[in-house]
Amino acid sequence: MNRPVHTLVWTIAAMAMPLLGAGCATTNPPGPYSPMMEAGRDPAASQRLTREAAAVIATDPARAESLLRDALNADLYNGPAHNNLGALYLAQGKLYEAAGEFEWARKLMPGHPDPRLNLALTLEKAGRTDEALATYATALEVYPEHIPTMQALTRLQLRAGRADERTARFLDEISLRGETPAWRDWARFQRARLGP
Repeated sequence: MNRPVHTLVWTIAAMAMPLLGAGCATTNPPGPYSPMMEAGRDPAASQRLTREAAAVIATDPARAESLLRDALNADLYNGPAHNNLGALYLAQGKLYEAAGEFEWARKLMPGHPDPRLNLALTLEKAGRTDEALATYATALEVYPEHIPTMQALTRLQLRAGRADERTARFLDEISLRGETPAWRDWARFQRARLGP
C-alpha cells in the first residue's frame, strides 16, 4: 500500500454536464467531482501523477496541487490523491476544503488510518475538540497501533484536560515507539506528570 505521511494529492474531475434550459443546451461549468464513467477512468495514470505530486509536495506545493488535480481528473476514486490534496489544503489553512478531501479519502480508503488522522487534525485546528477526539478514535479503530494517531490523540487529550483510561497506556506506548526522540521524551515527561 502506498502510504503517504500526512500526504496530499489533489485532482478534480472536470466533466462538463450539459443543462437544458429555455429550449437550448448550455454548458454548466465543470464541478470538482462530477460523475465519472468507468470508461473515462485511468487509474494507472492517476497513481503515477499522485506519486509525482508526492515527490514535489514539500518543495513545490503549487506543482503538487496541479498534479493531484490531474490525478483526480484521471480517476476520481483515487483515495491517496484526495488525502494528499487534503493535506495541501490543511497546510494552506483551507480547513473546509481539507475536510472535504479527507472525507473522500476516508470513504475510498476504509482500512487506512491516515485520512481519519488528517480529518481529526483538521477538526482540531478548527477548534472542534470533541469531534477531533472522536475522529482520532476512529483512526485507532481502523489501526489500533497507529503511533501518529496515538500521539495526536494523547496530545489533544492532555491539552484539553480530557485524559481518560487510555491516556497512560498511550503515553507508555509513545515513550517506546514514538516517531521521533522528541515525541518519546515528551511522552515520558507527560507520563511522569500524569502519575501512576
